[in-house]
Amino acid sequence: MAPQRWRRFAALGDSFTEGLGDVVRAGGRHRGWADLVAQALADRSAAEGDVGIEYANLAIRGRLTNQVVTEQVPVAVALQPDLTSLAVGVNDTLRRRFDVNAAATALESGVRSLRNARSDVLVFAFGDPGRRSKVMGSVRDRIRVYNSAVEAIAGLYDCYLVRYWDVTVLDDDRMWSDDRLHLSPAGHRIAAASVLEALGIGGGEWRTPLAPVPRPSLPARTQADVEWFGRHAVPWAVRRIKGTSSGDGITPKHPTWRPVTGLAM
Repeated sequence: MAPQRWRRFAALGDSFTEGLGDVVRAGGRHRGWADLVAQALADRSAAEGDVGIEYANLAIRGRLTNQVVTEQVPVAVALQPDLTSLAVGVNDTLRRRFDVNAAATALESGVRSLRNARSDVLVFAFGDPGRRSKVMGSVRDRIRVYNSAVEAIAGLYDCYLVRYWDVTVLDDDRMWSDDRLHLSPAGHRIAAASVLEALGIGGGEWRTPLAPVPRPSLPARTQADVEWFGRHAVPWAVRRIKGTSSGDGITPKHPTWRPVTGLAM
């Protein structure tokens, strides 16, 4: 699809779209790839002598597909965006019970509502976690099957689609934050570039792997694993046992339209 001149961009989803792992701004909220995309769209608009764009980000960490569709999509429809990103599904695959049909049905419902509201929609087929983590590799087949549903929905509703499954640059540890689940600042920049390419604005240079660096020693890797387990794995497991979410009490960082300025900083 040819690039459009969008004036209102709404970003929906979970921690990936909220921006966790990226730089933290004044006020304690993360930047994230969606902020970078909004700034790039605004810069493109200004360069073409247009009036600029507005941006909303309704994403909240920990949300499942059905929660995003029932909580965020109606708000987005009321805002009347002409471009909406809908990145969901990974949290579903991490739950003990994963129903791909339920997740795909919810995603299709959300996409259909947004398309009926005359918004272009961008969706994501996520990467293969098994190449970088034996622990995350346990959900590899779940993500692969879910991606197939995402791609089918994207084709049915004429959505923009970002594909990460075969992108090896995201196997690099430098693309991930200390918790090994959320992107690092470098990873968010890669995600922003991938989105811009999918929208027909950027090129594919973002796929190029980084120059290799020496692998840490075995003692250093072991120490990092121990620290990760205590700081991240245990709290995550405790939340699962208690039935709580990292998103409890969190509100969207940009719940209504805001002008785009300085988001890339």
